Amino acid sequence: MADWLKEELTLREDHTWRAKPGCKIFVADRGALRLDYPEDWVVIPGENSINFHDRQPPDDDIHMEVSIMRLPSIDWSGLPLRDLIPAAIQGDARDIRWRGEIQEGRNGDVEIAWLESMFIDRQQNEREARTRLCLARSGNIQPIITMEYWPEDMARATKAWDDALGSLELGMYIEDPTKGYTLH
Repeated sequence: MADWLKEELTLREDHTWRAKPGCKIFVADRGALRLDYPEDWVVIPGENSINFHDRQPPDDDIHMEVSIMRLPSIDWSGLPLRDLIPAAIQGDARDIRWRGEIQEGRNGDVEIAWLESMFIDRQQNEREARTRLCLARSGNIQPIITMEYWPEDMARATKAWDDALGSLELGMYIEDPTKGYTLH
């Protein structure tokens, strides 16, 4: 996902897109990934990811980042995502003070595992911060979703996180993005 093209389309009157109230919909690669995010957040493409900020950086307090990996088309059911979380956080050079328990769930056919940690942000005067890392998978699509925020922003961060993971769909490719999903 190195090259991003932002395209805003006029939706047809009979479109089937639905976001939670207060949210917008983000779709990557014509439906490889779809999630809701707060409607007033700023979306900024990165080199290999998409960044969602509660405000324009550097004045942001919450930052969520999404990247997508495409896996070989094999049966991944024998490799639970919870077993991949330790490898995903290995090498984190931040001053981690605690890690929570790995949370697991499903959203339709999407397998989800995530972990929250607390660290001391050395660049912000030794300030306590939180970080979350999520691995999700459906078929051969496996996104990594991360979020960083300050403890005082936990309620807003948790709502944005829950909305994103609760709306997460993978591999639902869309023929006509101005219409949305169509049932044949």
